Amino acid sequence: MSTTPTIAELFDSLSNTYKTGLSRPVFWRKQQLEGIKNFLNKEQSSIERALTQDLGKHPSESRLTELNYLLSHIDYTLKHLNKWVKPTRVKTPLLAWPGSSQLYPEPLGTVLILGAWNYPLQLLIAPAIAAIAAGNCVILKPSEHAPNTAEVIANKLGDYIDNHAIKVVTGDVSVADELTQQPFDHIFYTGGSNGAKAVLRNAAQHLTPTTLELGGKSPAIVSEDCDIEVTARRLVWGKYLNAGQTCIAPDYVLVQDSIRDTLISKIKEQIELFYGSDPQQSDDYGRIISANHWQRLVKLLDDTDIISGGDYQRKDNYIAPTLINLDGLDSEHPLHHEEIFGPLLPIKSVTSIQAAIDYVIAKPKPLACYAFSKNNRTLEQVKHQVSAGSYCANDTLMFMLNEELPFGGVGQSGMGRYHGKFGFDTLSHQKAVMQRSFKFDVALRYPPYTKLKDKLLAWLK
Repeated sequence: MSTTPTIAELFDSLSNTYKTGLSRPVFWRKQQLEGIKNFLNKEQSSIERALTQDLGKHPSESRLTELNYLLSHIDYTLKHLNKWVKPTRVKTPLLAWPGSSQLYPEPLGTVLILGAWNYPLQLLIAPAIAAIAAGNCVILKPSEHAPNTAEVIANKLGDYIDNHAIKVVTGDVSVADELTQQPFDHIFYTGGSNGAKAVLRNAAQHLTPTTLELGGKSPAIVSEDCDIEVTARRLVWGKYLNAGQTCIAPDYVLVQDSIRDTLISKIKEQIELFYGSDPQQSDDYGRIISANHWQRLVKLLDDTDIISGGDYQRKDNYIAPTLINLDGLDSEHPLHHEEIFGPLLPIKSVTSIQAAIDYVIAKPKPLACYAFSKNNRTLEQVKHQVSAGSYCANDTLMFMLNEELPFGGVGQSGMGRYHGKFGFDTLSHQKAVMQRSFKFDVALRYPPYTKLKDKLLAWLK
């Protein structure tokens, strides 16, 4: 009678597989990426159904932000992988002639990927694409907070990939804790800061490098010279996509006071255009992932001045798209300090763009920063003064579509980056390689040292 292997046994099995060299050939890597592509295409209906069950996602939203996003990511990786794996020649100093030098990308070995619940497919598979492309063996742990999506991944993905080198492990936080205690060569975590601290504590036991994709309070700065109609539309889309449960969603808006009321009016119009007069009846509007997160968000409404929305219902974890007046709110209120991660959008008026910047930079560095203006000098002002993982001018979220741009945080919003070649590089080791010839073994560097040797070595440096 077979028994379920322990976490330690699973890790040992993966480590032994890596040592055989199975995952290193480029053709094997491409086979696995094609396998994931087949999984996404052939299991599309099951995946879409699971995402609707977990988060209330409309199938079109699931295709846009999860399935099609990943398919594009795979196609881009397959197109460029042959180039990425090639060694890069670099210059060799004169003293080391004759010889050659190069950077040789090699796999790290075994990689653990801990997914997040808000995009439970994308945020698990996208790092896996990078890890597999780099030639690693991988353990994937889906978030237990999106159980239906986790079940599809656990039950179906293995039909399309090599199970000797790529494994899926499900379970709660105790499973994640045990996984992170294993001596992986890299851990990739997406989630909140408390989880990240636990990952780092365990990773420190083996000095395991980590990539942490976290979050923060991503601001949207709105100048009085912006296109208000377009700005409102893009803010509403970026904020209320996935019911606000997006790590790079605008967390709050800082708007010049001369257009504050007009912007609020336009945002309210766009919310109704997107989701109707009763968003609870809209199939396009999602739900909060769990009762605990719903309760946390409802608690944030305490002692606030609600401009619009504010309705909620526990039955299906519904919270309406909500606008909140941040002006005059007690400075100790959690809305000033905590990442919202839900459909609540505080709006604060400012006298100038510099005042908005000063407000932002007084807080920890955000994962993303947005600015809206027709004036390039204003956009440059924000770009240069606000340190953030990513900066997007005159839109929200869209930088995620560009495979040529890295994604990652700075400071408390995360460490490390991925997407495209940046992910391949993060999950590879760029080995420094120098090859020398046996010819011309000049004695300058060998004892005994002389003043003449010193002069010649100084000239050759």
